[in-house]
Amino acid sequence: MTRIWLGLIVLLALAPAASAQSAADSAGIRQAALDYIDGWWAGDGDRMARALHPELAKRIQQSGDQGTFVRDMTASELVFGTRRGGGTNTPAGERRSDVRILDIFQNTASLRVDAGGWIDYMHMVKRDGRWVILNVLWEVRRP
Repeated sequence: MTRIWLGLIVLLALAPAASAQSAADSAGIRQAALDYIDGWWAGDGDRMARALHPELAKRIQQSGDQGTFVRDMTASELVFGTRRGGGTNTPAGERRSDVRILDIFQNTASLRVDAGGWIDYMHMVKRDGRWVILNVLWEVRRP
């Protein structure tokens, strides 16, 4: 009986280490988020494209005269907008690129990017060995 308990304790002690992500994963996640937001600030469409899954869905819920609706953006729209100048006209003092990884589980991650005027909540996936952004839900910061 003691051997069983000892074996169980060893397995439980090793379980977190077996599922933990590497420092390379954390760095890859952070780099993809920075390619996204710093690519936007620089108007660098190639950098933005590198950060995105081809089937990206970026969404915001907005309200207007006709009621509440959801606005969608695709990867190609975001890359196109970045190439047209992106956030290059935003004053440097209003720009942020604060990345906080909220969770990593196997080949998925959740994170928060504070861009100054808005917050992005992202889901990333590891695709072909690289971390890319699959979903973004964002909200404009109210004064």
